[in-house]
Amino acid sequence: MDVWSLQKLVKTAPSKALVIRINLVCLAIFLVVYATFLLRPSSSVYFENAASLVRCSLRECHHKGEKSIKMKAVLERNEDRRAKQNASKIEVPSFFGEMGKGMKIGMVNMQEDDVSEWSTLGETSHVYFEKVSQFFNWTDLFPEWIDEEEETDVPSCPEIPMPEFTAYEGMDVIVAKLPCNYPKEGWGRNVFRLQVHLIVANLAVKKGKRDWNWKTKVVLWSKCRPMLELFRCNDLVKQENEWWYYEVDAMRLEQKVSLPVGSCNLALPLWEQGIDKVYDTWNLEQSVKSEARSKREAYATVLHSSEGYVCGAITLAQTLLQTGTKRDLILLLDTSISVAKRRSLELSGWKIRLITRIRNPRAENGTYNEYNYSKFRLWQLTDYERVIFIDADIIVLRNLDILFHFPQMSATGNDQSIFNSGIMVLEPSNCTFHVLMSRRHDVISYNGGDQGFLNEIFMWWHRLPRRVNYLKNFWANTTIEAGRKNAMFGAEPPKLYAIHYLGLKPWHCYRDYDCNWDVEDQRVYASDVAHRRWWKVHDAMDENLQKLCRLTRQRRMELNWERRKAGKLGLPDMHWKINVTDPRRAGSMLIG
Repeated sequence: MDVWSLQKLVKTAPSKALVIRINLVCLAIFLVVYATFLLRPSSSVYFENAASLVRCSLRECHHKGEKSIKMKAVLERNEDRRAKQNASKIEVPSFFGEMGKGMKIGMVNMQEDDVSEWSTLGETSHVYFEKVSQFFNWTDLFPEWIDEEEETDVPSCPEIPMPEFTAYEGMDVIVAKLPCNYPKEGWGRNVFRLQVHLIVANLAVKKGKRDWNWKTKVVLWSKCRPMLELFRCNDLVKQENEWWYYEVDAMRLEQKVSLPVGSCNLALPLWEQGIDKVYDTWNLEQSVKSEARSKREAYATVLHSSEGYVCGAITLAQTLLQTGTKRDLILLLDTSISVAKRRSLELSGWKIRLITRIRNPRAENGTYNEYNYSKFRLWQLTDYERVIFIDADIIVLRNLDILFHFPQMSATGNDQSIFNSGIMVLEPSNCTFHVLMSRRHDVISYNGGDQGFLNEIFMWWHRLPRRVNYLKNFWANTTIEAGRKNAMFGAEPPKLYAIHYLGLKPWHCYRDYDCNWDVEDQRVYASDVAHRRWWKVHDAMDENLQKLCRLTRQRRMELNWERRKAGKLGLPDMHWKINVTDPRRAGSMLIG
């Protein structure tokens, strides 16, 4: 290396080291800045985490004591921040100003909305709660079957999360936004929708201030009508666009929210686990015994379009009277029932009221369900506070007055998540009647009848024991099922409160055996034990009333044809071979 090159290397070396040091410093600064931005949460991530905290149950997160208080504070702060950023403004309805100012306003399901305008009317307080899981289905609350007899298990209901009610002070009015997915299929059987309704109802009972009539103010924002089961249309004071203003009867509502949250448990338990002992219902029985109360309550049934169920209605009245009830027996009927038969019905115990039948707009002309919406007339019995409807193909074996303790809609289960309308507790109301009439054209009944329709109106119902309305059917078609049910049908003293005669009716059969045996698609309803039970009631009636249960010539002809067909098919039970001794078979005994 020459001298010139060596001098050049000495001069450039310090400058290269300096550059390296500068680069290292710049890199360090860059990494610090980058790390700062990387570790700092963005607002969107922050509020996502806040939302996850809201979804997190205080119970599941295991926050207790002081931690739970801190958790609640975090929830409230995070909810308020999110509300301010993503809010849609909810304006105050005009009628709200009439309530005055300085009120304490409880707000439910409105955290994500701009409700700043409401603060001019008083002190607003958001009610926080854990939203029910999206995996929580309606069938979890309304299962098709539960172990009512408690043979292997005690029925229980899953828990719907509720707010910590003790954390809130009294409220002058409760305001809520109700979920509504109408007209999406199944919109009415949405558990979150039910949850918000129940939270509002519980707040009204626990925290709502009551006036001298024990009324509590509730204002609901909803595109579809709030649930009739909780917020009665009788309590509706005013409707303005999508706002519904109620002054609810706090005592009635308190009873409703005290019942099981669904049909997953019995509203009236009859048994204690592991022992065959009747549940103590003495207090309930005493509560419905007062004479003043009995005058405000009634049993009722409906006859329309034909006289085919006149005998059944007479038998029903006789069995009700035999139980010792002091309630009125009200029979709604149309002009298809002759004057002579009306007199016999009155002699049997019914108080007659003439009605105009109501057509089912979706039914075909001449079908069995063409006028079965006539049952809506029951809600026009407004001279009674509570009515127990009983189908005319039922006999009552034990006093049912205890059912007057329960609210609308109380009934026994049918299948899937629906109730059977054969026996149901309802509360007459002209307002409810008009709601039913207004929905005739848009409600689709699963069976084309009143039962399917009513299950679309009263989706939240209270399960009564199946022994209250014991259906005469044998769907399982097993020897075990037949033995168990027939033992119930024939038990003395009666274990059942009532038997519901599905299929062909006893008075339309020869008394010798259940004629459902002779018809292939009706055999699931056949029971000679239940058949004999009905005829035992018939034979105890006055002879003049028994005459209303005679066969028509047409029905005798049908019975004989069904017997011959069963013989040709060689049905194995061979009921078709039984010698018929029923005196009603004779020509002189026939009617029509």
